Amino acid sequence: MILFSLFATFPPLFLFVSGGKLPEPEVKIELVYKPFMCSRKSKYGDMLLVHYDGFLESNGTMFHSSRRDGDPVWFTLGIKEVLKGWDKGLKDMCTGERRKITVPPSLAYGKEGKGKIPPSSTLIFEVELMDIRNGPRSHDSFREMDLNDDWKLSRQEVKEYLKKEFQKHGYSPNDTHHEVMVDDIFNNEDEDKDGFISAREFTYQHDEL
Repeated sequence: MILFSLFATFPPLFLFVSGGKLPEPEVKIELVYKPFMCSRKSKYGDMLLVHYDGFLESNGTMFHSSRRDGDPVWFTLGIKEVLKGWDKGLKDMCTGERRKITVPPSLAYGKEGKGKIPPSSTLIFEVELMDIRNGPRSHDSFREMDLNDDWKLSRQEVKEYLKKEFQKHGYSPNDTHHEVMVDDIFNNEDEDKDGFISAREFTYQHDEL
C-alpha cells in the first residue's frame, strides 16, 4: 500500500536575515550501488518507480518501508509531488542505483513534523530506483497525450496516457493512483486554472524546477 501521507506537498521554508534569504540546506547523498551500464539518468519531469526505507536520524527508528509494508512507489520528480529532499536527492540516478540520502527538516516535514515524524526531524532514506519513464514534462509525451491535436491536454487525456504507460511496462492500472497523479499534475501545470494544460504551460520550466 502506497503511503500517500509521506508525499504531501509542504511550502518551502524561507528564512530572511536583513532582507536576504539564507542558502537552503543541502541533501547529503551517499552512493550505495551504481550499475556498470547506465543508459538513462533521472531528471526533473521523469516518472520514477522506487523502493525505499525511511529512518529517523536521531535514533535510527524505521518509520516506513515500501518493501516491508507494500509496493514500490511511483511519482514524478521535480513537481513537488514528494518531499523536497527527494526532488533534490534523486536526480541523475540510474535504473538499479541505490542511494542513501539524508534530508534536513526544512526539506522534509519541517518544525511541525507529521504522523510518526517528530518536529524538526532529519530523515534518512535508503532508496533504490527501479524504473524511469517519460513524465508529463516531456515534449514527446505531450504529443502522445494530445489525442485530438488541439494543443491542450484534458484530465482524461493525461489519465489515459498514464494508464497506457503503466500497462505497457507490465504494471496493473491503478485508477486511484492515476487520479492522485493527475491532480498533482494539474495543480502544478494548469496555471490559468481553465481545466486544461496548454502546450506553453506544459513545457514552461518553472523556477522551482
